[in-house]
Amino acid sequence: MTKAIALFSGGLDSILAVKLVQKQNIEVLGLTFTTPFFGADKAKVSAAGIGLPLLVEDITDEHLRMLKAPRYGYGKNMNPCIDCHTLMLSIAGRKMKETGADFLLTGEVLGQRPMSQTKQSLFVVAKNSGFADDILRPLSAQLLDPIRIQREGKIDTAGLAGISGRGRKEQFRLAEAFGIVQFPPPAGGCLLTDPMFARRLRELWDRGEDRQIRDYDLLRYGRHFRDEHGIKIIVGRNHADNEALRRLTRGEDLVCTMARYPGPYVLVPYGNPLARAFAAALCVRYSDAPEDSPADVICSSGENSFTLASRGASPEECEKRIL
Repeated sequence: MTKAIALFSGGLDSILAVKLVQKQNIEVLGLTFTTPFFGADKAKVSAAGIGLPLLVEDITDEHLRMLKAPRYGYGKNMNPCIDCHTLMLSIAGRKMKETGADFLLTGEVLGQRPMSQTKQSLFVVAKNSGFADDILRPLSAQLLDPIRIQREGKIDTAGLAGISGRGRKEQFRLAEAFGIVQFPPPAGGCLLTDPMFARRLRELWDRGEDRQIRDYDLLRYGRHFRDEHGIKIIVGRNHADNEALRRLTRGEDLVCTMARYPGPYVLVPYGNPLARAFAAALCVRYSDAPEDSPADVICSSGENSFTLASRGASPEECEKRIL
């Protein structure tokens, strides 16, 4: 039996691409990737919904090397889409060889994205991946040059689609034909396209503070500040932020919490003691403590804990220091 590996994001396009290929009695294995900037939750849910076996690969190391020096640069924010797609297809090609699959498939649609899915971009990505003759785009296959398995007659191009452009009408028609009624919205899940995250990432790199993967994970949560010494302080905005920061805390970090009032979880990664005063002031500023008097803040690092009486930081100071 002919076998394929599908780069599977879990969106409607990737679901339909898999379905079109499976319809021709081809065995398909899904492959999705994780890094600090995107995860596999959507892919897992969608794969389970259509009964697709799914491999999840953490590609953080290779992705970070690419991200710091993308050959084709970044998009609007910090998203190197062409280089990222090239990397994913290159890794998928290696997996194809390891598993003995016959070809790769993606849910890409010609012209759907003006920068990364033009005919030229699709060609560049495929060529640079090293597997140009093995990459099938089932949703636009009738509009693209045939690859090896099409020329060999292992798949019928007439049974694939010829979709182009940003409209979704044809995808919805195909979904109805396949009986697919539940699928996630088309919005991307990559943090590198988020302006605030991208700004924080650039700032982290400018300071050379990407010591470990956790430093990237921390960019996702809370309000980020730099004190007068340039030390980063992160203040949880809500319960979800507080719990995420708590999970990411390490023994060497400095943590500030309110002693008597509801308030945020304040984290100083790597626990520089010079940051204590401003971290405590931020803790009070974003708590329910009265504004006109000092409040007790519990500061802890590892096994050590002490209490500081602190007034809240002024709105002007917060505005000056926030990232």
